[in-house]
Amino acid sequence: MAKKRLFTGCGTALVTPFRDGAVDYAALDQLIDWQIAEGADALVVAATTGEGATLSHEEHVECIDFCVRHIAGRVPVIAGTGSNDTAYSLELSREAAKSGADGLLLVSPYYNKCTQAGLIAHFLAVADTVDLPVIIYNVPSRTNLPIAPATVIKLAEHPNIVGLKEAGSEIKASTLIAAGCAGKLDIYSGNDENIVPLMAIGAIGVISVLSNLVPRELHNLCSSFLAGDLQTARSLQLKYIKLVDLLFCEPSPIPVKRAMQLMGLDSGELRLPLTPMEPQDSAKLEAEMRALGLIGK
Repeated sequence: MAKKRLFTGCGTALVTPFRDGAVDYAALDQLIDWQIAEGADALVVAATTGEGATLSHEEHVECIDFCVRHIAGRVPVIAGTGSNDTAYSLELSREAAKSGADGLLLVSPYYNKCTQAGLIAHFLAVADTVDLPVIIYNVPSRTNLPIAPATVIKLAEHPNIVGLKEAGSEIKASTLIAAGCAGKLDIYSGNDENIVPLMAIGAIGVISVLSNLVPRELHNLCSSFLAGDLQTARSLQLKYIKLVDLLFCEPSPIPVKRAMQLMGLDSGELRLPLTPMEPQDSAKLEAEMRALGLIGK
């Protein structure tokens, strides 16, 4: 039986707006509605960009539940339920399933630094227990633990493991995964600077930070590539490359929340230990956004 495809195109890794230390649900519902109106193909909630690491258990569950109810089937909802504690990832994943999430995004365990065998056991524990499509998330810049191509290829055999968010920096590793998982696993770029390169080897879209600002453009980038219009896709990739660099000049989501504020989008506060963007970095970000016409001159 064919695996379920969660989405094709641009999935926005949505920020979580905070106000006075709590999740600002009024701001969150406005961001959700704007994203959908602007063409986002899916929304990823309570994950890295959503500051999921500093959500309490109650906030995490409530945030996922709120998003599912507010989105109401308009686009797929993918819940960030990864943890370095397998038991806790299972608990969050069960709660996301109860809320009606369409799928799960599971970051590879961090800090503990398990073996590749440990990674396999971790992801299978969730995939065996929770009957939802799973996207595994390789982001060694944050976890210091790459998911090896052979590990991804093995995990791709599981019927519930349907995708990989690939945020590694090694194109050879991504190519080996694409070759070994053809027809068994959907690949999404996890780096906004690498959407076209990964789609060139078979990725079907992106899970994006940049799309908090320009969801329509990234939807168009992906749909253009898939339709064979490489010139448009390439043009959009190159258009935003300087902005992407600035969105990661400080730990994400610090810069993207600042950029959203500049655009008049209510991204709310950051939660400690994240702190407001340094003035010199903010000035560079603002200058590039003006050059792109995202904010006024």
